[in-house]
Order: sequence, then structure tokens, then C-alpha cells
Amino acid sequence: MSQCIFVARESDTAEGRVAGSVETVKKMKALGLDVLVEAGAGLKSRILDADYEAVGARIVGPQEAKSADVVLKVRRPTSAEIATYKSGAIVIATMDPYGNEAAIAEMAKAGLTTFAMELMPRITRAQSMDILSSQANLAGYQAVIDAAHEFDRAMPMMMTAAGTVPAAKVFVMGAGVAGLQAIATARRLGAAVSATDVRPAAKEQVASLGAKFIAVEDDEFKAAETAGGYAKEMSKEYQAKQAALVAEHITKQDMVITTALIPGRPAPRLVTRQMLAAMRNGSVVVDLAVERGGNIEGSEAGKVVEVEGVKVIGYLNVPGRIAASASALYAKNLITFLETMVDKETRSVSVNVEDELVKATMLTNGGAVVHPNFGGAVAQGEAK
Repeated sequence: MSQCIFVARESDTAEGRVAGSVETVKKMKALGLDVLVEAGAGLKSRILDADYEAVGARIVGPQEAKSADVVLKVRRPTSAEIATYKSGAIVIATMDPYGNEAAIAEMAKAGLTTFAMELMPRITRAQSMDILSSQANLAGYQAVIDAAHEFDRAMPMMMTAAGTVPAAKVFVMGAGVAGLQAIATARRLGAAVSATDVRPAAKEQVASLGAKFIAVEDDEFKAAETAGGYAKEMSKEYQAKQAALVAEHITKQDMVITTALIPGRPAPRLVTRQMLAAMRNGSVVVDLAVERGGNIEGSEAGKVVEVEGVKVIGYLNVPGRIAASASALYAKNLITFLETMVDKETRSVSVNVEDELVKATMLTNGGAVVHPNFGGAVAQGEAK
């Protein structure tokens, strides 16, 4: 009997993404897996139930989750959802584990083997499974679109018989995946773009996209990157020097987009009310870190507010604002990871806890929290 995969409909009404696309369902069927899709799961991502059925999935109600060997989700399951899963089931999702230890313990108690996709290591083998990159890429794009929507002027320079419209000036703070895509998108729209980052490697990347790099380039800056490619937390002295440089630069900008996040930590404060007050009236800023406390003083989660005459955009779940594109990439990340667990001969799913991807992402297994960052240690042997 083939093993069963359940693609859940997200219970959060604000979540438009889905963990399975038509393409990935087709792939799962080709692997010999039985695929159940909860009715209406893909509607907000423009995927009809009939589209799933056309590639071999069965459309079912939420109660059918109890028969699944593997559950694919976008967000961590709620208590009500956990109650419908069988003990021993594998759950793969964005788990948001930092600060949610009680929820992780609940999944362990239910006997679930769970994987947090956002903990995927940044190694070559796992690039196609990296949900942080795939979703941040879209968030960077959408941040510029949202800013342009709130801006009351054109973005590109326009030379007309009636006069010249100057190009909007856009400053991107943080040149990771989201920041680089924001730079590229703003450039495509014709803006004059500048950017900053504490990682030295970012300078060349920013320049390659045609933007100007802004940073205090001292000795601390030259050593400011972790082995995993993330930004390090900088000293108070450096932060003060960088803040002074940024404060001066920001006064000349029409738009600012902040993207700075350090995994497991509150978002660093990059833009103060004083900086906002120094910007031109009607300027627009976008806080992509609002879910972790925000980079911008005065930003409010899920809202567009005016602070010191500046529009501050703090939308939650920015990739979900373009759910059809986000779902296609997220689902591909998940199937690529799931495929590493499928035995091609027996067409069954098994978890090898010695695999480096499993060690990095497994949160719970065998009734315990096993990830070392959340109070456990990965068990030895193999889990089924």
C-alpha cells in the first residue's frame, strides 16, 4: 500500500499560500505516493480542486488528515490540527520555532516527526529547498510594489515637453536575498537606488545591480559575516557610526525598504522617529521585519501608518500577498526536501537522522523535542 501525503488547507484566513502545487502533486504521484488535498487548499493561489484532481490527487475533507503519513503545510499546525494527525506522522512546514517552544513541545507530545523548513542549512545541496530565500526573494519584489503603490509620484525619470519628472530615490537597508531583489525591482522601475549592509560581500552584489553602496567600511565591517552567510550583530560603536551615516543619507530619500533580520533574535532597530522626521513629507518606508518587532520605529504589524509625515508600511506575510507565485516556489522547496526521504524502490518515506538536512531541520521525533536549539539532542539511528 502506497504511503499517503496530505496537503493541508491553511487554517489562518490571512494565509493565501498552499504547500502543494499542481507540479509538485504530479511529482509526488510519480514517486508512487498517494496524494490527498484538502478541499479549497489552493484557491487563494489560483489552484482549483479540479486542477489537483487532473494530476491524480484526491480532494478530501480535513478529517482525512488522520490517514496521512506525511502532512505538508505552510504554517505550523494549530492544536486543533495536531489533534487530527496520527502519531508517527511526518509534518513539514514553516514552524517559526523561536519563542514558540510550547507549540513545539505539543507536537512532540502528539508523537509527530516535525521539520522546520526555515532551518534548512545554507549549503549547495539544499539551495533548492531554501524557503527563506525563495520567499524573501518575492518579499523584496513586493516591498517595492507596495511602496510604489503608496508613493504619490512616478518612479522613473521622465523627460517630457511639459518638464522633467525626477527619478525617485530608493534606499534599501539589508542586501540579503530580499534586499537584492528590492534593489533589482526598484531599478527596473527606474528609481535611483542605494543600499547598505554590514556584510562586506554585499558591496559587490549591490554594485552589480547598479546601486550605490552606503556603509562605514572599517575593520569591524570587514569581518562582519558569519560562516553561514548571515550578518553578525555589530558592536554599539559601529552601530552608532553606521546610524549617523544612514541618518544623513535618509534625509534625501523618497523610499526606504528595511530587510534586516537575524535568525532567533528581535529585529534590529535601523530607522528612528528622528530619521523619519528628517525625511521629506510624503516619503514611504517599508518594514519587512515587522513580524520580529520591526526595523522602523513606529511601524505597526499589518498596517500602513503615518509617522512624522512618512507612510510606514508594515504588512505581515509579504510573500503571501503574491500567493500564486509564492506557493509555486514554496511547494517546490518542500517536494525537493521530501524526495530525499523517499526510497525509490519501495516507494516509501523514511527519515535518516544521520542526514545533515534532517539534523538541521528536525524539531521533534519519537515523542521528544530533538533539535539542540530548542532543548533536545538529535536521536541516533533511524526514524520511520
